[in-house]
Amino acid sequence: MSIEYTWVVKAQNTPLLKKKCSHCDSERFHCSDKFRLNAQKKNIDIWLIYRCVKCSHRYNMTLFSRIRTESISKEIFNRLSENDTDLAWEYAFSRETRKKNNAEADLESVAYEIQFDEVSIEQMMASDSEVLSFRIKCPFEFNLRLSTVIRTCLNLSSSKLNQLMEADAVFVHERSLQKKHKVQHGDVVKIRKDTLKNILFSEEAHAEVILK
Repeated sequence: MSIEYTWVVKAQNTPLLKKKCSHCDSERFHCSDKFRLNAQKKNIDIWLIYRCVKCSHRYNMTLFSRIRTESISKEIFNRLSENDTDLAWEYAFSRETRKKNNAEADLESVAYEIQFDEVSIEQMMASDSEVLSFRIKCPFEFNLRLSTVIRTCLNLSSSKLNQLMEADAVFVHERSLQKKHKVQHGDVVKIRKDTLKNILFSEEAHAEVILK
């Protein structure tokens, strides 16, 4: 019976914006998690508010411009009005929103943590399945390499992961893993168990020989 493990990548902050401040020498703005709504007759403008990291000067990122209020669902409108943090994060991580505003994000500024099943390699090796399967849950994209997640969760060195890739033993959505692949929500990583076992055990055996 095939077992699928889960790896959860959680962003701990929204990405900073690469933007020069007109009031100080700062070049970064942070998301305030707040919205600004300005209604004019039947139309409404909505922005996501950013603040300079040094002087708190405000920058408004456009979300909706001159649209009819009825064109926004009641649920979304209420969340905007109540400064819903989850919604603010969705827009702050949105490539489409940044592109519309000609804004660039400092994705390296995003801190994250990875939560994964506390299952040892030995336990995984003891399963009957020929392939180890791992599903990625990552609500926000910030250019995190999938190879980094794999090495972290399986406690693999870069050289061991390279050996797996060279042996064509790591797949994402049935395709061989490429080093440039960035984490996306719903990614499914599959690793051939026997190949992983051979790589791990061969290095352990080599280490024992050196110690003797």
